[in-house]
Amino acid sequence: MTQLRYDDVVHSLDDLPSLPAVVMELLNSIDAEEVDIAVLARKVSLDQALTAKTLRLANSPLYGLRVKVTTIQQAITFLGFQTTRNLITAAALTGCFPEGRCPGFSHQAFWRHSIATAACAKALARHLRFNEDYAFTAGLLHDIGRLVLVSSFPDRYARVAAWRAAHDTVWLDAERAMLGIDHVDAGVALAEHWHFSDTMRLAIGHHHSPEVPGAGFLATVIHVADAIAHALDLAGVDDELVPPLSAVAWHALHLDEATCARLFDETERQYGEMAAVLLP
Repeated sequence: MTQLRYDDVVHSLDDLPSLPAVVMELLNSIDAEEVDIAVLARKVSLDQALTAKTLRLANSPLYGLRVKVTTIQQAITFLGFQTTRNLITAAALTGCFPEGRCPGFSHQAFWRHSIATAACAKALARHLRFNEDYAFTAGLLHDIGRLVLVSSFPDRYARVAAWRAAHDTVWLDAERAMLGIDHVDAGVALAEHWHFSDTMRLAIGHHHSPEVPGAGFLATVIHVADAIAHALDLAGVDDELVPPLSAVAWHALHLDEATCARLFDETERQYGEMAAVLLP
């Protein structure tokens, strides 16, 4: 079977479903110092399905609001802009890509793991006094290249899934063996196509190689969050393997036993609440 090239993936991106324009605006404004929140709230409100899903998240027990929010503007008022942006992004992404086209690949399991990684990354960022908004969004998007490959090359990716099962290995190795390219490459291609910030592109591109010079600290946070999410097995995948953990990344975060226990508890709690709304 002919191996895929990076250009093959790039050329496939135009055929992918597009996110709502306002969600693209939110993702691309993550580095912006000034954002017109009222305008963005009005734009989100025009998408009734996205608004409904976002408000279900905002009113979930996870955020403990004592009043019920009924508009995006109210959600921003009570939860803050960054938290609301995270909820809108999660609500949009989890319903964006087509499902059921690739035998052996579970979209539900994929999103369960992505939500768990986002929850863990946010908890890690809070512990490290790092930007929680960056961490949550990067955690949610870290494996997005896998959906690019599944959506654009479903028959080829079905062979990846079969090879992975037969060889009892991680997805990354199976992708490289069968495609000649992996979900990291595809994720970087999509990040460039969607005009993500350099910070987000680096995190997606180096979440399996955070020790590479210039990878950035966010890649380290996502790398460890990814490993913890796999170890907690919140995706519910039989015989799930934990990807190799970088000793450099682990030691950089200075996590002791008590901190890890709190992280595990918080990740499981936040994951449960978010998955209940995002993955009915």
